[in-house]
Amino acid sequence: MTNLTDKSASHGDRFWEHKALHEMTRNEWESICDGCAKCCLTQLQDEQTEQLVLTNVACDLLNDNTCLCTDYDNRSDRIPSCVTMDAGNVEQAAEFAPPTCAYRLLVQEQPLPQWHHLVSGDRNTVHQQGKSAKARVVFQKDVNEEDLEDYVVDWLE
Repeated sequence: MTNLTDKSASHGDRFWEHKALHEMTRNEWESICDGCAKCCLTQLQDEQTEQLVLTNVACDLLNDNTCLCTDYDNRSDRIPSCVTMDAGNVEQAAEFAPPTCAYRLLVQEQPLPQWHHLVSGDRNTVHQQGKSAKARVVFQKDVNEEDLEDYVVDWLE
């Protein structure tokens, strides 16, 4: 028998629809990430519009086949420019996240997309729907920083 006073039981397992990001357990927080790896891509700011644009230049710690960080626990120590999003900085950090980022969407009180694994039930949907950076990147170590503008892409939306 379901205990209806248990908030998670009364809402099924769609915790992200009734919990604020700062109320989530570590496992819930981590599961919000859709695994697209777009946050691992270099961003540039358009000098004319001041809008952020993404390149297909990935952090050297990214595994571009799995879209996972190869040293997740130490990423911010190894890559100082890596922003570790947490409940304390999510609202500010979400402003710089890709438009489809689940954390950004939740901060903006938007629903998760149908291809998000928490909705679809399959972690591969993000890749199958072409919403990830999987196998579409070059790595920072292989790119001259002066040439970053040549790597701006429009497939990230």
